[in-house]
Amino acid sequence: MKAMTAIAARKEKGFTLIELVMVIVILGILAAFALPRFANFSNEARVSSINGLAGSLRSAASIAHARQVADGSAAGTSVTLENQTITMVDGFPTANAGGISAAAQVSGDYSVAGGGTNAGDSITYFIAPDTDGTDGAGCQVTYTAADNSTPSPISVTVATGGC
Repeated sequence: MKAMTAIAARKEKGFTLIELVMVIVILGILAAFALPRFANFSNEARVSSINGLAGSLRSAASIAHARQVADGSAAGTSVTLENQTITMVDGFPTANAGGISAAAQVSGDYSVAGGGTNAGDSITYFIAPDTDGTDGAGCQVTYTAADNSTPSPISVTVATGGC
């Protein structure tokens, strides 16, 4: 009887060293396979950022256009949104800092190329060079100002191939 209580007491103390080592090895193997799948989200973040900016540009252009129509102003008259003057051309924001950038409140997280105050001018926003060596050149959104000679008032195009 004394031997049975000694065996029962030994089993209740906890895990053996072998059991603990095996659990650690199994967790290590699982982590080695799972980690690469979840470790690099920077590309997805860039794509989401550019798509979010594209949506903001479309919305801001529509809101500025609606303000101008509601005010009954001429197509080239500036409008005021949230105490910010937005320059307009052909009824929509111009493709520069005083136009669509101000209307969409684009922050300094993006680099800018082009721009202008004329109908049909374009401004491109792209992700600035990152610490991982990507230059963001293929991760961009381009806003083209309204031009009454085209069927579509504005154009917002997204390129995510280089994200």
